[in-house]
Amino acid sequence: MIVLTIGLAVFVGVALGLLGGGGSILTVPLLAYVAGMDAKQAIATSLLVVGVTSAIGAISHARAGRVQWRTGLIFGAAGMAGAYGGGLLSRFIPGSVLLIGFAVMMIATAIAMLRGRKNIEVTGEAHRMPAPKIVAEGLAVGLVTGLVGAGGGFLVVPALALLGGLPMPVAVGTSLIVIAMKSFAGLGGYLSSVQIDWAVAGAVTAAAVVGALLGARLTAKVDPDALRKSFGWFVLTMSSVILAQEIHPGVGIAAAALTAVAAAMTFACTRFAHCPLRRLIAASGSRPAAAS
Repeated sequence: MIVLTIGLAVFVGVALGLLGGGGSILTVPLLAYVAGMDAKQAIATSLLVVGVTSAIGAISHARAGRVQWRTGLIFGAAGMAGAYGGGLLSRFIPGSVLLIGFAVMMIATAIAMLRGRKNIEVTGEAHRMPAPKIVAEGLAVGLVTGLVGAGGGFLVVPALALLGGLPMPVAVGTSLIVIAMKSFAGLGGYLSSVQIDWAVAGAVTAAAVVGALLGARLTAKVDPDALRKSFGWFVLTMSSVILAQEIHPGVGIAAAALTAVAAAMTFACTRFAHCPLRRLIAASGSRPAAAS
């Protein structure tokens, strides 16, 4: 199982390098259900893995000029405070509750990825986010990250792209700086009450780093929209597994069935001109692919 865990950790790194997020979404279930860690140990270890992987991945993006340091450092500093507080608060919350909260975060993240983002035209210099807004959002995102080990990149990237006006490649690179800072702060909060298996954590981190370096190189070669949507469906599927484990198998089966139905309907709407779901998708702000 450790060999399988290390192999899958490479995929975690690729997701981080490509999307600027998604590492914790995969790492926590990987450590909890494949490596056999308890909930809090899995979350704490994931913060170490994601923090180191993000920091190294950010170096590759920075060398390519895809990092806006002012925004990233302010957001990251605020996020560190929130993440440390979340890590301390987690000692008072049962591990099963944290994992259920993690599953909810996965569902929200997946829906955001599947809906996509409106295209933003950035002319000249990217807009600068007001410092108070950066701090407020950083604190909120950091608190979520510290509590459940998730909510980093897929909350930071949309904020940087939509509110900061950053081009997607720059938003991805900048988010890795933020994720690294918040993850280390959240880890600090957890280490006051949780013990980490440093040997396993080191092996998983090394594998994820290899994936992150590969993902950063692939950023300019892979269609981000197609990748993001595929990843969104995968995250929804993973959330149903956690719900089945932590609540009841019936809940997980129901969630998986809803995911399958939604995927089938979405696929149909991308292939046929007349689709009942098309108006609903358009009303929600999503843009389905043109019918082939």
